[in-house]
Amino acid sequence: MTTTEGPTPTAAAVDPGPLIKLTIADCAAKVLHSAVALGVFGALADGPRDGAEVARTTGVHDRLAADFLDALAGLGLLERSGGRYRNSALAQTYLVPDAPAYLGGFIELTNETLYGTWGRLTEALRTGEPQHLDPDKGGFVGDRHRDPAKMKRFLAGLDAYSDRMGEELAARVDWSRYTSFTDLGGARGNLAAVLVRSHPHLRATCFDLERTRPLFTEHVSGLGLTDRIDFAGGDFFTDPVPPSDAVVLGHILHGFDADRCRTLLRRVHDAVRPGGTVLVYDRMIDDDRSDPERLLSSLHMRLVSQDGSEYRVADCGDWLREAGFTDVTAEPMLGTHTLVTAHKEAAA
Repeated sequence: MTTTEGPTPTAAAVDPGPLIKLTIADCAAKVLHSAVALGVFGALADGPRDGAEVARTTGVHDRLAADFLDALAGLGLLERSGGRYRNSALAQTYLVPDAPAYLGGFIELTNETLYGTWGRLTEALRTGEPQHLDPDKGGFVGDRHRDPAKMKRFLAGLDAYSDRMGEELAARVDWSRYTSFTDLGGARGNLAAVLVRSHPHLRATCFDLERTRPLFTEHVSGLGLTDRIDFAGGDFFTDPVPPSDAVVLGHILHGFDADRCRTLLRRVHDAVRPGGTVLVYDRMIDDDRSDPERLLSSLHMRLVSQDGSEYRVADCGDWLREAGFTDVTAEPMLGTHTLVTAHKEAAA
């Protein structure tokens, strides 16, 4: 016999609106992705334009143009007045190509990599297996594209995000205490470039897989920073981590299980010079596991990798202390991430 603690709510008493909104949440994201792909925000970069003119410029068909542009306005990405449209402050700041804070590359990247994989979530939930889609058909392969041009595009998409991370780290950390840092998984060197430009006394090393070297060399040379940022090719778990005053691990630990995280942080502790620091940032799960965005990010890592997942802030602190670090602190970062900082004791 089934019992309840109170009367069962009737359909009339419970608004299904939140459920419907959740059911079609991907529609809003696809509107954004299409607007970036079609160049809507670039077309409006210089000011308001008539809707028909925007449609002609971007190639949007007349039959869909009004609903499409008005949907963008409803989502807060455009502003509409008298049949004319302009970018909202949000879009003008982050979605106009060539703008300093442009995030379009990251948006294109998520459109390319997320939908095919998440379309197989039910299969993954039933089997427990990661969904490795065929890279030759555009499937998610992270930075492991067989085609160097696709790998370059993937890493360039991440640059937009690493710009913001670099600016945050440049402002939050007292870099006057250090002269060098190593960026684990530094890819093309973009985050390192932001830091050394903000703090000219710093010298950086990007430690990443050897196949990344040509892309790093091209990008850092283009930035004119070859005398400030070095590249070290190798594997985190088999090759020595380059010694430095600070080590940055951004979006690294979420790719491994807890044991591998402990192993890597012990290796990082060996590489940090006495009195130095380690900086870890990820979409860490809040300790009571209640933030849905963090949990969705963790689910994504489990979906696309055999061992990866996000981890609790408390777990990160425990691993760092086990590795020998002290003075562990955690703080929110960019509204979506957590930055955990810990220190290595100075030499006696």
